[in-house]
Amino acid sequence: MTSRERLLAALECKKTDRVPISTYELCGYNSISFENIQPSYAKLMQAIREKTDAVTMWNPTSDEVIAQTAAVPDMTVKEKREGKVTTYTKTLRIGGRELTQVMKVEDDIITVWQVKHWCDSLEDVDAFLSLPYEPVTYDFSDYARISSETGEHGIIMLTLADPMCVAAELMSFGDYTVWALTEQEHFQKTLDKIHARNMQNYKRMLDTQAVDLYRIVGPEYCTPPYLPPYLFERYVEPYVKDITDLIHGYGKKVRIHSHGKVGSVLPSMLRTGADAIDPMEDIPDGDISLRDAKRLLQGKMCIFGNIELKMLEHATARQVCDYVDYCMDSAKDGYGFVIMPTASPINIPLSEKTRDNYLAFIERAAEKGVY
Repeated sequence: MTSRERLLAALECKKTDRVPISTYELCGYNSISFENIQPSYAKLMQAIREKTDAVTMWNPTSDEVIAQTAAVPDMTVKEKREGKVTTYTKTLRIGGRELTQVMKVEDDIITVWQVKHWCDSLEDVDAFLSLPYEPVTYDFSDYARISSETGEHGIIMLTLADPMCVAAELMSFGDYTVWALTEQEHFQKTLDKIHARNMQNYKRMLDTQAVDLYRIVGPEYCTPPYLPPYLFERYVEPYVKDITDLIHGYGKKVRIHSHGKVGSVLPSMLRTGADAIDPMEDIPDGDISLRDAKRLLQGKMCIFGNIELKMLEHATARQVCDYVDYCMDSAKDGYGFVIMPTASPINIPLSEKTRDNYLAFIERAAEKGVY
């Protein structure tokens, strides 16, 4: 089987020649991604291209400005540089209010830190979402490149936010959980408004170009211990089901992304009709073993997981290989399993220990994953 055939079969829980091997955000077939440019990643990326199955993470650009709309608001952006850190401060003026978001980026860490969220109160949320809606237009001009580079080496995966993701990130995490627990009607109305915009935008995206797989992010904000399962059924399930149904209408697949303790909400996730879940962390960081999760989901949802990044960064190569054996023993039977780390390194340079543990993981997974 080609990697593309292998991954598509796994997503349908069908027979494959071996367990597919994914390295998550480390995309072997995206020539402009940082890991394919940084010298310290070169040896690992070569092995990834030769021995794994690419789930190439890529998104089109768009004219979205803020709040799921292409409408241009009254907003200023200031940039400040201090050493290796760049701070971006956005100030939005709307409805007689002034809202501020602060983001920081460090040169040698490939991520963005949100240190000040847009909203501090429900009134701020209402003002933020009063921005007029203009449908978003998506630019797929880079799709030919990414599709050509990936080819039969794998599939292309695009990331979408559910309403929970958008709403939760409007406030600091503590304020968000209080809002979601104590102001449930207001929170629900906020989700409804975000969802209406999302669905229009996502349909426009799919009409322009549909890719192989869509990763939905946000459900993890509504898992225990942050919020109880009954709120997951209310705040996540119906919206993710709508998005999943929309994507399935185009003949494409859906993967739910949710770190943490998902055991009690797996039945709700199943009801969304999604095709896969990641990263399914094991106990103690999760609350359900990989074996039990596979037993519950077998034939209904493909599992992507669950080698934690901290193991690849800190364990010995022997420990990594032993854990690969555990994953295979727990989830290989019955197909519908892609072995994958739960995250990927974001630091430059990549440490030799992390590199060598990734190489050990890949070699062991290739050896033990054959059916």
